[in-house]
Amino acid sequence: MPKFAANLSMLFTEVDFLDRFDAAADAGFSGVEFLFPYAYEMGALQERLARRGLTQVLHNLPPGDWDAGERGIAALPDRVEEFRDGVETALRFASVLGCRQLNCLAGIAPEGADPAELRDTLVRNLRYAATRLGEVGIRLLVEPINTRDIPGFLLNTSAQALDILDEVGSPNLALQYDIYHMQVMEGDIAHRLAELLPRIAHIQIADTPGRHEPGTGELNYPFLFAHLDRIGYDGWVSAEYRPATTTGAGLGWFSEASRARA
Repeated sequence: MPKFAANLSMLFTEVDFLDRFDAAADAGFSGVEFLFPYAYEMGALQERLARRGLTQVLHNLPPGDWDAGERGIAALPDRVEEFRDGVETALRFASVLGCRQLNCLAGIAPEGADPAELRDTLVRNLRYAATRLGEVGIRLLVEPINTRDIPGFLLNTSAQALDILDEVGSPNLALQYDIYHMQVMEGDIAHRLAELLPRIAHIQIADTPGRHEPGTGELNYPFLFAHLDRIGYDGWVSAEYRPATTTGAGLGWFSEASRARA
């Protein structure tokens, strides 16, 4: 049976970031994730998690210069040392926060770059990171992202991501499956979840169109939640959406899903 987590980078943004841990716990979430912890004191984050008994489910490796539009550096041949330093930084935060999974953003292809060189760099960096994180019991994830939200992103489909996973060949590298992104790119979500289940280590959710909360778009989330139970997925499902109004007003889907599991 899946467990639900809140993405604090997108939910409860009505309050200051550190107060979002309390808001998530008050709403009934047992886990949290967010994009990056690096701007905050590790101790402050750890205290917020411990005070409310929350699990830090996931955060990303350092992505490069996010404010300048970078969305990962794992495929950039001239940034390998920076990537490896970022793995160590992420490891330190994850160890303190008790986070057992880290996501690696593949990045955007630079104009004029050689696709073969980018792929080779990505594979080598993922192999390095999966090995290094595996030494301390932290799993590495990789995520395909749709071409509409991040044009030029290197991984756009589950097939592309699995091809990379197979080439890396590490048992410590798994798929992060974002239902929103994959609905945009592939559809056929229920079938793909069942087919890819052995490779999926984390699931994120939002509805389409709009990337709002479940129940605002075309996806039948009550069916999909029941489907995850039927196929035996027992990992985390993280709410990573933009609330249509306020976070609290849009949590009816979570109340319904919680009642269905009671």
